[in-house]
Amino acid sequence: MILGSKPGRLFYRRCIRPRRKVGPPSTLLQSPIFLPHLSEGVFFMLRARFRLQAIAISIFVFATVLGSPAQAAESKYPLSIKFGGYTTKIAKVPKRIISLSPSATEIFFAIGAGPQVMAVDSYSNFPANAPITELSAYEPSIEAIVAMKPDLILLSATSSKAKETRNAFTKFGIAVLMESAPTTLAEVYAQNTVLGIVTNNQSQALKLNGDMRRSIKSIIAKAKNKTGVRIFHELDNTYYSATSATFIGKVYKDFGLINIADAAAGADASGYPQLTAEYLLKSDPQVILLADAQYGESAAIVAARPGWAGISAVKNAKIVELPADISSRWGPRLVDFYKTIGAVLGKVSG
Repeated sequence: MILGSKPGRLFYRRCIRPRRKVGPPSTLLQSPIFLPHLSEGVFFMLRARFRLQAIAISIFVFATVLGSPAQAAESKYPLSIKFGGYTTKIAKVPKRIISLSPSATEIFFAIGAGPQVMAVDSYSNFPANAPITELSAYEPSIEAIVAMKPDLILLSATSSKAKETRNAFTKFGIAVLMESAPTTLAEVYAQNTVLGIVTNNQSQALKLNGDMRRSIKSIIAKAKNKTGVRIFHELDNTYYSATSATFIGKVYKDFGLINIADAAAGADASGYPQLTAEYLLKSDPQVILLADAQYGESAAIVAARPGWAGISAVKNAKIVELPADISSRWGPRLVDFYKTIGAVLGKVSG
C-alpha cells in the first residue's frame, strides 16, 4: 500500500480532521477521505494498484443451494468456502466471531448473526449494539485477537500485511475469512450470502438480498425521470472525486446521472481524479454530494468557495451532506445511500 513507512500514523491523524491540501495524484490514498475507508476495504481505492479478485463462492462437498429464503438449507459443517481469493475451512458453526470490517459487521447483524459476534473493530460503529472495541481493522494486533479465543475472524484484504496476518491466525488454528471490496451489486449480494452460509443464517441472508434488491429497484424507478442530471461526488476538499468506473460511481450510474468526473483529465488512470475549481465551474454540476461532510465540509462552506456561487447546485441549494459512512459501506445501509440520492433528485427541477 502506498501509505508511507508508517501507515498507521497517517491513518490515525487524518481520520480526525482533513487537511486542506494533499499531494499530487500519486499520493491519492493519503488524502483524508481515503484513509478512514481503507479500514473497511471500501470503494475508494486505486483500481490500477489494488485489483482485488472478484468474489468467488465455492462450497465443496457440503454444498448449499442458493435459492429463495424458503429453499435455503441449513449449513452443514465442516464446510470449505473460497472467498476473497482464499479457501477457508470452518469446522463448526462459529460462535465467537471477530469482525475487522465495518461493512461485514453490519451484514452479520442484519442477517441475525449478531449473537455470534464477540468483538468488532474500532470503526464498526453500527449497529449500536455491536460489541465495538479498540481493535484496529487496518493493523490488527495478532496477540490481542488470539487472546480473545475467536473461532472465526473476518479480515479485510486491504488491511496492513493482510496475507501475513491471515497466516499468523491460521497457525493458531483460527479460521479466517478474507473479505475483498465488491465492485458490483451482485458481489455485494454474494458477500451477504457467504456470511449467511458461514454463520448458518442462510435464510436471513437471502431475505436481506431480496429486500435490498427490491428497495434499490424501487428507488431508482421513482427517480427515472431525473436521468441526465449532472452530479459531483466530493471525496475531499481538494476536489478528488470518483468516476463511473468505481463502485461508488456505479451507484450514480444506476440512476442514469451524468458524473462530471468521468470526463476529467486522469479519470481513466485511477477512477479517482483530482478535479480543479475551473473544471467544476465549467462542468456546472446540478447536485453536489459531500462524502467529506463528516470531516468538516458543509453546504455553507461549499457555497462560500470563491466563484462557486454560480454553480447550479449552489444556486439551487442542492448540496447534500452525506450521512457518515453510508457512501463507504456496502452492507444493508447501502440502500440508505440510494435513498439519499433519490430524495435529492426528487427536488431537482426538470
